[in-house]
Amino acid sequence: MPPMTGTDDLACASAIELSKLLRARKVSSEELVRATLARIERCDPKGSIFVQVLADRAIKEAKKKDESLVKGEAAPPFHGIPIGIKDLNLVRGAFTRFGSKAFKWVWSPVDDRTVARIRSGGFVIVGKLATSELGALPITEPAIHPPTRNPWSSDHTAGGSSGGTGAALAARLVPVAQGSDGAGSIRIPSSFCHLFGLKPSRGRLDRPYGSPDPKSLSTCGPMGHTVDDVAALLDVMAARSDGPESFLAQARTKPKRMRIRMTLKSPLVSATPAIATAVKRVAKILEDLGHRVEEGTEPEGSLEEFLPLWQYAIARAPVFRRSQLQPITRWLYDAGKPLTHEAVLERHRMLETRLDAWFGDADLYLTPTVAEPPPPIGVLAGMSPEEGFTRAARIGAFTALFNITGQPAANIPAGIGEGNLPIGVQIAGPRDADGIVLAVARELEEAMPWRNHRPRNP
Repeated sequence: MPPMTGTDDLACASAIELSKLLRARKVSSEELVRATLARIERCDPKGSIFVQVLADRAIKEAKKKDESLVKGEAAPPFHGIPIGIKDLNLVRGAFTRFGSKAFKWVWSPVDDRTVARIRSGGFVIVGKLATSELGALPITEPAIHPPTRNPWSSDHTAGGSSGGTGAALAARLVPVAQGSDGAGSIRIPSSFCHLFGLKPSRGRLDRPYGSPDPKSLSTCGPMGHTVDDVAALLDVMAARSDGPESFLAQARTKPKRMRIRMTLKSPLVSATPAIATAVKRVAKILEDLGHRVEEGTEPEGSLEEFLPLWQYAIARAPVFRRSQLQPITRWLYDAGKPLTHEAVLERHRMLETRLDAWFGDADLYLTPTVAEPPPPIGVLAGMSPEEGFTRAARIGAFTALFNITGQPAANIPAGIGEGNLPIGVQIAGPRDADGIVLAVARELEEAMPWRNHRPRNP
């Protein structure tokens, strides 16, 4: 761990490094939180990354964390570390607007299950992070606030729906953060913002609101700059593990040699030459590490087949002011209302069976995370809802596959392309193989270090 000399150094430190400094009493939680709040105020004046900042409460809580350490009380793993929470999740005493004018005045007296686990990990919640409306789109441009811009290039999107999470991490406003992913919403902003982000296996985490859904597309998950941070946050968030070892320990365990398949094509989109080159470069590194990489096939499917699953998911939101929804969200919501659970479940099972056969006996699958660079702000402006969603679907063409199957999948930061825009590569594993995905990702992190690449003007 490099020596820390000031607030800029602290901003670049990992959450695990900050935790060690805090426990060694070389920095206090209050100092970390005040530095975080100062960076938010400086870097996010329009509130398009943090849509609500809980400054006074966070400082008060940080002081209590420091007092606890002075007393020698037992401390959870991330005691006193600042974190942001996506605005699809309930935080006690904060607004939860779901990125929508339809929820402008919704205030929560409780934490949801995800947030309760994060709080139990010792984190200090400094605010709520921007999301696309109801998490419906892979760009974060809701009508309730200005677009969430990418710290790597302010003319481009930070992605979505966890766009605020991606932007907050890229701008070094927090060291680690929580997102959620229904069709790529962790991996897409991770790709666009040069981050490591993991969509865990279905059922790995409790659903935030406690409603059981064995075929849910969506799960919460961790995002950060290092595999260790993400694995350690998964340990805090996870409702279950698959053995005695923590996910952090699994990430640090050298993996066996893997049979890895690779594809650059989907039915919706093919990778640009630069992104295809990045995927092949990662494949070559994996081969150099001793893994076997072979050509895979293009997955079968169409947007029309997937669309009812997404429409039904959006229509389950408790919207009381439908007229306040944005056009694409309202189009999805209205189309999803007449759909029955039985019909959607049958469609889901059909697609899942097909994708299971495509994945086959591979240990991992390697694809682009997104087949194209981050689009410019306003890319969907002027389009009809159907046209806009069809255009947006190209962004999630490779990521949504693993929401259907429930398999773990992660974005690997794979370089900076034309226009100073990050490129991401996706690795996905069999169901419940989260530890394997983390271990191979950590091998790649050691072979192609990415954490010190920063935006020019974060």
